Amino acid sequence: MSGLTNVIRTTIREIAGINDVSAVSYPIGLPASVREVAEHGVAVLIDYQSPAYAQLYCDRLRRFIGKRGVDDALFVEIAGLLMVRMSYLDPIRIAQLKLHEPMTPGRKPVVDKRRFRLDELVSSLPDIVGKPAMRVLERIYCAHRTVAIRFSKSSFVGIKRLEFEAWLRHWRRLSTRYEMERVWVERWLHMIDRALTMRPDAVVSVVRSATMIEGYGSGYRHGMAAWHQIIDGLVKPSFDGTIDVADLSGAIERARAIPRDPKGEQLRKAIGEIRGHALVH
Repeated sequence: MSGLTNVIRTTIREIAGINDVSAVSYPIGLPASVREVAEHGVAVLIDYQSPAYAQLYCDRLRRFIGKRGVDDALFVEIAGLLMVRMSYLDPIRIAQLKLHEPMTPGRKPVVDKRRFRLDELVSSLPDIVGKPAMRVLERIYCAHRTVAIRFSKSSFVGIKRLEFEAWLRHWRRLSTRYEMERVWVERWLHMIDRALTMRPDAVVSVVRSATMIEGYGSGYRHGMAAWHQIIDGLVKPSFDGTIDVADLSGAIERARAIPRDPKGEQLRKAIGEIRGHALVH
């Protein structure tokens, strides 16, 4: 009961803006070329979630100011990809974007039909509801099944439904999906930090590895799984000194180019071959 009370209390605070900030503060020393990208990122993330969420974006950028090996071009790339990753595409976001679409007089609005996995939909709910529901789906082997959802402005009812779905952003930061994304983003940023220290030659490839994870549904899940395979199989062991891959950047790019399959077998084999040619300590 206390968990439900906390969810209600937190949701009320989100809706009332009690947890928000009055204005987003940009990091001192942010290069001018990065500032332009950051301002766009802040605008997107305020629309996506809230000013407090946009402030988190700025706080994450702060760690790269004055960092050795981070020139303006790399910093711009990090800022752009971080914004994209923090505005991940969930059903709530799709509803928001659909509401933003302009209406053309005399032309019928386009109806978007998207397929989502059930575990993806449930993970967007607050933990107190989502976790029990996820256990039920896994118990009856339905978690990976997909369902079609329509996003449409072609009727009054459709618009009201979109508005309700977009309003659910107030619950987003209480969800399992948000926590998973938070952990992933922090791991990606940590790997960039380690690359700058341990393997500067591979930092660009580590930064760009974020593009592996995009969209929604099964494609998103396969991308996320493949990213972790590459990090756990090649990148982290190289940083830890357990293997020595001479061309780590090239190895990451070759692994990224492997076609994805549901079980990741092709990528696992490719990583094994790369490791087989590396020096193992």
